[in-house]
Amino acid sequence: MINLHDIRYVRVGTPDLDSAIRFTTDIIGLQLVAREGKAAYFRSDQVAVRGDTRDHTLVYFQGDPADQAIGFDLHNPDDLDAVGAELERTGHPVHFGTRAECEQRRVKAFIASHDPSGNCIEFVIKPYHSGTRFFPGRDAGVTHFSHIGLNTTDAPRDEKFWTRLCNARVSDWIGDAALLRIATAHHSLALFPASRPGIQHINHQVEDIDDVMKSWYFLKEKGVKILLGPGRHPLSTAVMLYFRGPDGMTYEYSCGVKHIMPEEEATYRPRQFPFERYAVCMWGSTPDPDVSAFPQTEATTITPLRAVIY
Repeated sequence: MINLHDIRYVRVGTPDLDSAIRFTTDIIGLQLVAREGKAAYFRSDQVAVRGDTRDHTLVYFQGDPADQAIGFDLHNPDDLDAVGAELERTGHPVHFGTRAECEQRRVKAFIASHDPSGNCIEFVIKPYHSGTRFFPGRDAGVTHFSHIGLNTTDAPRDEKFWTRLCNARVSDWIGDAALLRIATAHHSLALFPASRPGIQHINHQVEDIDDVMKSWYFLKEKGVKILLGPGRHPLSTAVMLYFRGPDGMTYEYSCGVKHIMPEEEATYRPRQFPFERYAVCMWGSTPDPDVSAFPQTEATTITPLRAVIY
């Protein structure tokens, strides 16, 4: 089994790097820590929250927005070769990162492969940390990069990839979508049915509900499209807000996420929720009707939310 420590970073292509930098710093509130060539590196972690600071958690690089990768930190650096062999054995070809590619990712080494849906997954060892404080682009209250939503073209198949080949555990299901934990947070990864691979949304935790609400007003004033919320997810207990980012990417702020501690692992049982309005938001929030990607439906129907949550 591939023993993951936690999600590490996201890499996303963009045709307009300058605009992506402005949005990520001025709107999302991350710190631009480096711009090297055609790539920009951003931090979101506060040392007081995580006990360390990741060198970066998000990279935008000049390229196709469909060119995306998700990095996961291996629990044991000595496992890298065994991970490569296990991926190959189970039909997932691997690429060992070159020295230049490792430098681009700020890691000692990594293996790139794909999940069954075709999402690019990078398994990294000894990722770099920073000794400097997080200095946000704006005071959004961001504490750390927490999780992603990931498209799956076959939810049961991909759930097995993460829970049988890797050490992810199902925290809950909503419809066919599995919310998977790697560390203690309710989910580091959420798998949502879709017709193609891709990152569905990127989540950053903020300190408290006041930060969620302040950002709601701020984003509306700046003309940023609000996709869902403010609201509260009953599965993870998190107060959330979803909004549109560069190149159509969905971003989320949330706070108050549930944690499943090690002493609970033996007895914790995942719950099945229907994909309906109050299973997504216990306050009854529904998606913005002007978002063209969502068909117009009755307010109690949750179908359009499949492109947004969790």
